[in-house]
Amino acid sequence: MNQEQREEPPEQEQPEGAAGEEQPGNERSEDKRSEDERPGPGPGAAEAEGAGTRDDTPPPGQPGTDRPNPAPHNNAPHNNAPHNNVNQYFLGALDARQAHFGIGGHGGADTPNARRTAVGRLDAGEADAILESYVEPRRFDEAVAALDRDSVVVLVGPSGVGKRSGAVALLNAVADGTEYVVLSPGRSLDELATGRPAFEKGVGYVLLDRMNEGSSGTADFDWRRVRDAVREQGAHLVVTTVHTIAGKSPESVRHVPWRAPDLADVLRLRLRKAGCAETVVEEAVDLLPAECLIAEVTAAAARIARGADPAGVWKEYGSSAAQPVRDWFAVDRSLQETAEVTVLAFTIGTGYREFESWQERLEPRIAPAFPKPVQPDEVQSAALQPAVDRRRSLARNRLAATEEQKHGALTRTVLVFPNPQYRQWVLEELWTNHSKSYWDGVQDWLTEIILTDPGTGPHLSVASGLALLARPAFDEVAESYLEPWARGEAGPAGQSMATLVLCWMCLDENLDATALALARSWVLSRDPGLRSTAAAAFGGELGVRFPTDAVKLLWHLISRRSGQSKEAMFALADLVAVLAECREDAGVVFRALAHRLGVQRRTNVATQLRENTFDAVLAVLTVGDLRTGQPVGATLMERQPQLIGRLGELWAGLLCNRPRRTLALRALYDTLRTLSAVGEEPRTTAGQFGRSVGAALPPDERRLLAAALRPAAVRSGSTTAALIDTFLTTVLSTED
Repeated sequence: MNQEQREEPPEQEQPEGAAGEEQPGNERSEDKRSEDERPGPGPGAAEAEGAGTRDDTPPPGQPGTDRPNPAPHNNAPHNNAPHNNVNQYFLGALDARQAHFGIGGHGGADTPNARRTAVGRLDAGEADAILESYVEPRRFDEAVAALDRDSVVVLVGPSGVGKRSGAVALLNAVADGTEYVVLSPGRSLDELATGRPAFEKGVGYVLLDRMNEGSSGTADFDWRRVRDAVREQGAHLVVTTVHTIAGKSPESVRHVPWRAPDLADVLRLRLRKAGCAETVVEEAVDLLPAECLIAEVTAAAARIARGADPAGVWKEYGSSAAQPVRDWFAVDRSLQETAEVTVLAFTIGTGYREFESWQERLEPRIAPAFPKPVQPDEVQSAALQPAVDRRRSLARNRLAATEEQKHGALTRTVLVFPNPQYRQWVLEELWTNHSKSYWDGVQDWLTEIILTDPGTGPHLSVASGLALLARPAFDEVAESYLEPWARGEAGPAGQSMATLVLCWMCLDENLDATALALARSWVLSRDPGLRSTAAAAFGGELGVRFPTDAVKLLWHLISRRSGQSKEAMFALADLVAVLAECREDAGVVFRALAHRLGVQRRTNVATQLRENTFDAVLAVLTVGDLRTGQPVGATLMERQPQLIGRLGELWAGLLCNRPRRTLALRALYDTLRTLSAVGEEPRTTAGQFGRSVGAALPPDERRLLAAALRPAAVRSGSTTAALIDTFLTTVLSTED
């Protein structure tokens, strides 16, 4: 993308009152909006003018009142973009554990709720799991010496050689403490040098898969600044990257070429620690195939330790898995055979009729890549006719197999690869063996699928296939599919697919940083389609993987006068819902919003940024649970009580904003009512919630809040009434 088509990158998290925010001023001034923008009469409207005790005013949430449902927000008419449904069916695919997609979770995780956030503090269990079976590679001591001397070291090497585990082991060898923090790959050298983040004494920091900032004549100076900043605070930093330095490496910080440790040693150590017999250990080592990654050896060792036969296990990893695929492609294949494996690679898990239908549509598109001499007496179209019946040909294809899937009382036969690992190798061989005319046909065919097939199954399969293709051919995937679709060239369905491909890429530790870099470039683009798709991506799995980047980049869109500000607000709310669904910390969103809301509450200047800030808070506080639609804030207060303080600040700020007070009261009622459905001790939670809201409200606002909610308590059921009473009692008892 040309420089003139891009914006300046968004500002990093700044302390209160930093440049770029409105100046602090007198809070409690009403936003200066025109009459047609103000909310009409409704529940809580009279209270906003100090008359909240009128008997004829229906309470928030009263049965029978004609009121909008503020949760979930994604049911609202203004947020019905098709790509907002991506989160639901992507998480559903993970729930179903569809192994034939060929993309596993991080670290061998096999559950949809396994920890997926790539950044933040590394808990003791994760660090211990890395260190207990760690085998030092050849240049480990060199890296230890550099880290001890300079406080910073950079590990340079290809994906899959153990740079992440190496970074933790290096910090364990040198750092004073046992606390480790993983930083986003999007952190620039300037940010690191200027204390973003603020380094803490004794803490070890890891910056994984650092993005390439391009060549710079000041590289050594920039690294020197980083080194001095880390050293001054008594911390240590290990940076990993796949990008080699062009020319001479910086002298200020050592860049160590990193290679994998001896995989046989890794396997022996893991199997012996698991208590395997020595005969099993040596058999497994003898059968260890070439081309294995450390992650594959780790996964295989775990299976063998559970009693699996080593010979059978190794057929699924390294060159053992690749060889049957390579052997198949070593023979010249017909148009029909190539179409079979192409359709299988991109629409895996479909039934026979659907499979054959997609094959019929693909073959004419890729036929130019298979020139066939035509005899004078032959009809030209005969070149496109299948040599044999499609189903008979497919039955003879060694790369195709069937699987029986249960759907209630029914059984469905679907087409898959004999081994899930085959899918990756088939895509790599297709990329290696076929040129532009073939891939142009595939591009047209895949675009047709997303435009004509509304089913989620084919879309999930196509997206996961493109994510796997991105491993050997990222430029092809980005330029031929992701960017055109994200711009809207295939309509909303294409934007949804681009988002979905990024979701799948986030499940691959070797592609997640690449997905982040691509989506970040879309946010900074001037193209509204790219911005819209980026917002959707950061409101889903990409935001879960890199939450601090997601909040920063979504706020960049929210704070701009553009058509994507509303979309970014709802994406921020979606991110909270997805973080809650994945049992990850949603506090990163609440902390950032509380800071920005505090800045805006101290100014009486009516600006678009102020309006957008309050609207973003309203969207986040009214977002619904992905499964139940109930206010997700209630669930989070029960699961993560440490967030109640920040939630109280946000609710207090919203309740003090008159134009949004009616919606805020209704949403607050829904949240309190939901506490009984999501927790075992809802009154305790309601009391804690009340204290946090009361502490953030001025005294007169506490009384107005009580006047508005008391009628609702009287007209509600006993359980809800008790919760409202507990909440208001603690609000009113708060001391200034």
